[in-house]
Amino acid sequence: MDEELRILNRIDLPAALDALDDRIMGALAIRRREAVATRRLMALAAFVSLGGGFFAGSAISQPAVAASPLTPFGPPSALAPSTLLGVQ
Repeated sequence: MDEELRILNRIDLPAALDALDDRIMGALAIRRREAVATRRLMALAAFVSLGGGFFAGSAISQPAVAASPLTPFGPPSALAPSTLLGVQ
């Protein structure tokens, strides 16, 4: 094993390994810039979405209508299965 390590020690490193650190650091910088741009774009999309919802909610307002209460003792619905199937 010592002989193999001596052989590896005498061999010159490939030139691509010298530039490897620079390529990795450059790729990390690009990824960081893309992440920042993505966060800004998502914040802009959320702002536009909320603003559009607020505008649509305030510009197109319809009067509120109260729903009829559901009670078991209320008048039977005309389309209830018990009234459709029952003989009256």
